Amino acid sequence: MSELRILSDAHIPELPNRYNGKVRENYDLADGSRIIIATDRLSAFDVILTAIPFKGQVLTQTARYWFEETADICPNHVLAYPDPNVVIGTRLDILPVEVVVRGYLAGTTSTSILTKYRKGERQMYGITLPDGLRDNEKLPEPIITPTSKAFDGGHDEPLSGEEILAQGLLTPEQWETVSRYALSLFARGQARAAERGLILVDTKYEFGTDKDGRIVLADEIHTPDSSRYWIAESYEESFAKGGRPASFDKDFVRAWVTERCDPYKDPIPEIPRDLVEQTSKVYIQAFEQITGKTFVPDLSGKTVLDRIRNNLAPYFA
Repeated sequence: MSELRILSDAHIPELPNRYNGKVRENYDLADGSRIIIATDRLSAFDVILTAIPFKGQVLTQTARYWFEETADICPNHVLAYPDPNVVIGTRLDILPVEVVVRGYLAGTTSTSILTKYRKGERQMYGITLPDGLRDNEKLPEPIITPTSKAFDGGHDEPLSGEEILAQGLLTPEQWETVSRYALSLFARGQARAAERGLILVDTKYEFGTDKDGRIVLADEIHTPDSSRYWIAESYEESFAKGGRPASFDKDFVRAWVTERCDPYKDPIPEIPRDLVEQTSKVYIQAFEQITGKTFVPDLSGKTVLDRIRNNLAPYFA
């Protein structure tokens, strides 16, 4: 994989109002739309570790598949796809609540229900879980575990529906709509995933409001970065043994780094090329199994950035 096919930066001076995120680069246009370019950057430990070939195309095209599969459930921000790494979306006011839907007792972060359950917590996110659940067990029904959305770089904090309303983060109507959309999207995602031999375990959704106040699905949906998938045929045996089912495990890079340093304190060593290429293959495999489509990398243009510049030329000021 040539380094020329890696998009590590998407700075296009001819486009206005640039906002540079960890993975995506955004440009706000005068007509109220936003250009969102998915780079190949891989972020962890609050830094950019490396860039993974074709990661941006995989994420954009996986989200495209799901936006099209769920357009009948709720409106989304998509206006156009001028390039495999790019979506033009309606600019939204992002709601201050991140919505995570969970179908299984799983997770590794401090806000995951498995972490809390192992500590003896049974009441969380305004929900009471029964005693006796085992690691990675299917929940009686999917649950919503919302968190505050930390816009200032702080940590997301768990919330209940009652706290969301009491703090005025959302109106009752907004919370009802967001909850209904999220559970319906998750149900569609689980059904489609099952057809592909996958289990959609949990996922996060981001919603915003448009200029008319409508709730609109933003960002991405059911991608390998925003969702946890297990390989369905591995579930029963793994669960019986108390293990974790097989998944699209993209944590090779994180594990490699933590074995060699404290990533929050020490300089991070250069990521080996073979590890980068292995991770790229996992992203491509995930795209193909999730969507049922063959991944076709767009190799046009001298570089990925040259291709994107050409495709976005109509949007230059």
